[in-house]
Amino acid sequence: MDNQEFLEKRRFIIKLGKALHKFGTPAYRLETHLQTVAKTLGLDGYFLISPTSMTFVLQHDTDQEYNHVARVKPGELDLGALARTDALVEELRSGQRSLTEALQRLDQIAEMPNPYGPLLTLAAYGCAAAAFAMLMATSWNDVFWSGVVGMVVYGLVFAAEHSKRMAELLEPLAATVAGIVSCGLAQLDPSINIPVVILSGIIVFIPGLALTLGLAELSARDLMSGTMRIMDAVMVLFKLYFGAVLGVAIGNALFGQDLFIEPTSLPRWASWLAVPLLSSALVFIFKARLKDAPWGILAGILAFVAAMLGGIYLGDSIGIFFGALAVGIYANLFSRWTKAPASIALLQGIVILVPGSKTYLGLNAFVSGDTLLAQPHLGAQLFLIFMSLVAGLIFSNVVVTPRSTL
Repeated sequence: MDNQEFLEKRRFIIKLGKALHKFGTPAYRLETHLQTVAKTLGLDGYFLISPTSMTFVLQHDTDQEYNHVARVKPGELDLGALARTDALVEELRSGQRSLTEALQRLDQIAEMPNPYGPLLTLAAYGCAAAAFAMLMATSWNDVFWSGVVGMVVYGLVFAAEHSKRMAELLEPLAATVAGIVSCGLAQLDPSINIPVVILSGIIVFIPGLALTLGLAELSARDLMSGTMRIMDAVMVLFKLYFGAVLGVAIGNALFGQDLFIEPTSLPRWASWLAVPLLSSALVFIFKARLKDAPWGILAGILAFVAAMLGGIYLGDSIGIFFGALAVGIYANLFSRWTKAPASIALLQGIVILVPGSKTYLGLNAFVSGDTLLAQPHLGAQLFLIFMSLVAGLIFSNVVVTPRSTL
């Protein structure tokens, strides 16, 4: 291998690693995937990935060795870009693209704008907030106003995409604005549950998925990355909680406190409507490709049904294990059938199961001693649910071996 070929190959691997990290690939999956790609290209690769740094060691022989260290920002889920990048690697392996063409295609994928535009994403944020309120079994009033608050929150997300300063304080600012708006809406409709509307409005930011991925990394013995991801998720949770408390305090000072009027509760069938609505909204929020959308929506429904059936016989917390097991097997089969990354279906299904809202409620109970909803033994539930999720994912990879590392 001459020096020019070695240079091109290492440039591709480094650019591929940074792109997949940007698109939200967990560290343990990314390291394994890069090792596979390096081996395919005839190189020995050693990688150390964390949410904020990347180290590459690439060599062909004693005369051709290269080390690269990069400081990066934590990635955000972009399932469409992840799928396109995986397809690009397959094209390179099969000889359909040269290294030069693959490098150009990587740049194109990284620079692609949001495929759905601001209006569809706005509707998705509102739909996700409303669907989550339905899962909380509150009232139609809460569902409607949660959707409104969710769309207000997306306005801040849209502004943060164009302002670095806004992006740095997005989470606490979103929670603060949600708190103020919810208190204002309570003047129009005294029957809304303000804490539930706030939680539903900011549910996209609740780091339940990040906590689950961090625990999955720890279970894979990726101790540094797992610890860093968990601590980052905890800090996001703290910022959201403080923002919500601040927003409610400002809202009460501006609008005062009205007497809460108990509304009519949602019918039981509402939760069955909420799951496909939430899964559909996640297609747009996670920027998944439209051709993958039905698979992602089905993953969410499967996870919910499996967890509910398991919960009937073994308890809600253990039921989550069966939900994670079912969606993990389904995602691996999906990857085999479609030749796409299993993460596309897996993440959209796992989001339905992650106890992000219970983490927030547990923090509230710990700080204030108050319980927003009837959730006895919340701390023990949280621990057991997270462990059930991780165990379900591990068992699913034993039952059906993944096609690829992504």
